[in-house]
Amino acid sequence: MKNLSKVDLTMLLLAFLSLVVSEVMWFSGEQEAAIFIGLWVPSILGFAIYLKLLKIEKK
Repeated sequence: MKNLSKVDLTMLLLAFLSLVVSEVMWFSGEQEAAIFIGLWVPSILGFAIYLKLLKIEKK
């Protein structure tokens, strides 16, 4: 956890919250919206990896 910056933690939190919201929506009967929001998780994580690579490249 010491190697993670505030941006990294924010991205992980956003991905986790998207997953939780998606699951809540799925079990409440809104399957299409849940799938849409569930697709945000890999997009957020991919963007976080991209930002991390940019940070490494600058060093």
